[in-house]
Amino acid sequence: MAQPILMPNVGISVESCILTEWNKKKGEVVKKDELLFTYETDKSTVEETAPCDGTILEQFFEEGDDIPVMTVIGVIGNPGENIDEFIPSKSGEEQPPETVNKDDTKPEQPETIHVNTEKAEDGFLKVSPRAKALASKAGVDARFATPTGAEGRIVEGDIQVLIDRGPSATYAASGSFQGAKGTGIGGKFSVADIDVAVPDAQPAETQPNYTDEKMSGVRRAIAKTMKLSLSSIPQLTHSLSFDATEILEFRKKIKNSAEGMGLNNITLNDIILFAVSRMLSKPEHRALNAHYLENDTVRYFNSVNLGVAVDTEKGLLVPTLFNADKKSLNEISVQAKELAAICQKGAATPDMLSNGTFTVSNLGVFGIESFTPVINPPQTGILGVDGITTRVKEVNGELKAYKAMGLSLTYNHSVVDGAPASRFLADLKNTLENFSVLLCK
Repeated sequence: MAQPILMPNVGISVESCILTEWNKKKGEVVKKDELLFTYETDKSTVEETAPCDGTILEQFFEEGDDIPVMTVIGVIGNPGENIDEFIPSKSGEEQPPETVNKDDTKPEQPETIHVNTEKAEDGFLKVSPRAKALASKAGVDARFATPTGAEGRIVEGDIQVLIDRGPSATYAASGSFQGAKGTGIGGKFSVADIDVAVPDAQPAETQPNYTDEKMSGVRRAIAKTMKLSLSSIPQLTHSLSFDATEILEFRKKIKNSAEGMGLNNITLNDIILFAVSRMLSKPEHRALNAHYLENDTVRYFNSVNLGVAVDTEKGLLVPTLFNADKKSLNEISVQAKELAAICQKGAATPDMLSNGTFTVSNLGVFGIESFTPVINPPQTGILGVDGITTRVKEVNGELKAYKAMGLSLTYNHSVVDGAPASRFLADLKNTLENFSVLLCK
């Protein structure tokens, strides 16, 4: 019995998916659970397997189509089976544009230029001195201007209108020129100019010096989120730096002994994720581990689900490190790298990319010294981590160089005020400068 192939429903927020590739073609035999097609959500690329054994009887959509979820995109069954019941509705499809009979269309008529033939009582045109000077400078004939001044006087504005219109033509030469200059009085086109002007009537075809490309589903999702964030959230950013000497020394010790102790390759970013998870679990910082809901409600979370920004070929993805405040430093290090690898392969699921309560974005690898991270709504905060720089401070009356790292906290001012946001940064700074103490707790 024939079975429909559906575009899966992969999440409440996902309304449609892009069919990226058919792995089986119409007429081919497929086995149950064999790879059938891949599709792209607004966050990741997912593989879909065949629901049963059979032959691909029909494929209603092509690769690259944006298809609503739970739509029938094909049929599997036995050759010869009737599949009419599975054909997706054509209602709502865009109708082809109406064709217009060329015989029914009229060529666009050139604008009629009225020539002023009225004379003043003394037999001359009434032209103001300024209008005359402008006509002479522009090389136009004032006789073709439409007077708007008192008693039929041609004023400067009338000449400017004539200049803006461009060259005029005699009736016999109308429509026979484009882009050329007339040889008649005042630059007017005459019949004698037709033979010269016609060859230039059709501009030469040129190749455009640009390329239009459709945004990917991931890029569209990022654009939508960023626009929503910046247009709906009052955001402020506070920045400070801390002495990274201790975490650099700790990182060095771990690197040298990690293999013997069975530890993961713990990075500076892992250390910061660990410290942030502990700071957010404190009651005094709960407003940053929260969601600001549409009905002016703040949802405070009892656990810290850290969003970890990951750069991928398709764009920025933010997988969630769930219950980070309850994980050890080594567990955070292992899981953060696993999530990043999944995202970079394009295999992240919607569940992995949702329900974060706070986000950390690290651009230190690029040498960025300061930046303004953008909140991922409905979260109330995001921490930007900068690169390492060398700074100088006074120690016991002497100047001493040290390695510093910058931190930039962007917060939703609807929920968090400047003082609590600053206290969070100050606590985080103190924790990172005394990291070994945190590990003792």
